[in-house]
Amino acid sequence: MIYAICNPTSGHGRGRKVGSQIEMILKEKNIPCWMAYTTHPGHATELAREAGHEGAELVLSIGGDGTSFEVAQGLLGTEMPLGIIPAGTGNDFVKAIGIPAKPAQALEHILSHPAVRTDVGMLNDRMFLNEIGTGFDVMVLDYTQRVKRFARGMLPYFYGVLQTLFRFRSVDLTYAIDQGEEITQKAFIVVVANGSRFGGGITIAPDAKVDDGLFDVIVVGDIRKRDLPKRLIGLMRGKILSFPETRFQRARSITFSVPNMRIDVDGEIIPAKHADVRILPGALLIHR
Repeated sequence: MIYAICNPTSGHGRGRKVGSQIEMILKEKNIPCWMAYTTHPGHATELAREAGHEGAELVLSIGGDGTSFEVAQGLLGTEMPLGIIPAGTGNDFVKAIGIPAKPAQALEHILSHPAVRTDVGMLNDRMFLNEIGTGFDVMVLDYTQRVKRFARGMLPYFYGVLQTLFRFRSVDLTYAIDQGEEITQKAFIVVVANGSRFGGGITIAPDAKVDDGLFDVIVVGDIRKRDLPKRLIGLMRGKILSFPETRFQRARSITFSVPNMRIDVDGEIIPAKHADVRILPGALLIHR
């Protein structure tokens, strides 16, 4: 049996339509399915933990990146496979793992491809699937959230970038990679990537792999104001690794902090005094 967990509010209500579509397709294929709809934050995690007791052989997440995270959190530490049907606004993680954007095609892909070991990250005591970061992207997300009700795709992110362009100041970053030397510097952004995309589809870590047991760590130093527009265009084009201010390294762990730190965790902003980030190789089984 397939246990499907659907966030009906994902993608401005698109989640409910996609959930109904997936349920209909599974019925046509004579595949037993139980469809559960979330009603509050954290509900998808609760439902995922119950799936094993219901005799499920596969858990489907139908929604955006936030729904995928919640379902994955409920499956962490189990051998229950996860399939992700995109129905959100950004869907960055599914792009990173090669799931088709159209729900029917995504379902067919999941049913025809085996579940394979996939890495996840841990930030302090919190799991993440795709990426975390602080600096420029946090302020961008602040502005992005204000217009997500009115626009879809990358438009809210573009708005956030333009608003942040004239207000952002580099942060005082202290970090150490793989328990190495501690470095303190001015920084535009630091990103710890498991997947390759963020911000609704921008390629932040073009060579990142979700099954190599390593993060792609990107630290961009202070950018002069006159160079900022050019760098932002490069960011949108996925060229961040070519910036002269960029330091790139693959690593199993990183610690970092900035004053009054707030961290972007798979599109959600959380406060933290210190970030202790480590990878959990092959911690989830995901159809991809």
